[in-house]
Amino acid sequence: MMGKLFLVATPIGNLQDITLRALEILKGVDLIAAEDTRRSLKLLNHFDIKKPLVSYHKFNEKEKSVELIKKLKSGDNIALVSDAGTPGISDPGSVMIHNCIDYGIDFEVIPGATAVTTALIYSGLDASKFIFEGFLPRDVKSKKNVLEDIAERRETLIFYEAPHRLLSTLKLMRSVLGDRHAAVCRELTKIHEEVFRASLGKIVNYYKNREIKGEFVIVVEGKSKEEIAEERKKKWMNLSIEEHIKMYMDRGLSKKDAVKRVAKDRDTVKSDIYIHSINL
Repeated sequence: MMGKLFLVATPIGNLQDITLRALEILKGVDLIAAEDTRRSLKLLNHFDIKKPLVSYHKFNEKEKSVELIKKLKSGDNIALVSDAGTPGISDPGSVMIHNCIDYGIDFEVIPGATAVTTALIYSGLDASKFIFEGFLPRDVKSKKNVLEDIAERRETLIFYEAPHRLLSTLKLMRSVLGDRHAAVCRELTKIHEEVFRASLGKIVNYYKNREIKGEFVIVVEGKSKEEIAEERKKKWMNLSIEEHIKMYMDRGLSKKDAVKRVAKDRDTVKSDIYIHSINL
């Protein structure tokens, strides 16, 4: 009989955020695969859990997955943990998940604390829809490309960032996204937890004069309805009504639909616009 893999979420800072279910799983498995065995050992010792530990991180993930799959096939139950949060979310784990699916090995996700939703709620920004980008690329050109790709999205944007790249990333965000409202969350659930909410410009100035340490989550508001409406207006505000209608017709809309769009853009009734479409 094959064993089972458990992907166990661990605290993102405060050890008391571990769930009862996670503790039960960690106590019951045969082996724990950890991103950093030293950090995981502190967690296990805190809750008096004595289990064999093996290293499983991004540099040995593919090779180690082969070993772990063999153990699962032989009947061992294994827990996979990252340094903090849920394995597979900006942390090692995806290779094991894919292998379990390929080999028909059962796995179970044990949820827990997550920096993504914690930071989102702390930010005070729209939490109904959001995009989680994780860590941006390290080189500036690739980082800028990612930001440009999502600059038009209306959803709240969430990123992870390392302390030594925080300031340069914030400056680039201000340049590409504009001076939007944002929140930078540092050391979530830890003793020195800090949340700073302001415009990106003010946040840049705030961190210019501070020693930057810790783990960071950046939350940025999506593009506002007002911004989108203003940009759309710039595309037609210097056009005559006839040119405005033709602009939409050139994009493939029927005359009827083009009239509707123009009426909506100009906040007027369709009949006033239709008169200008007769000779088009």
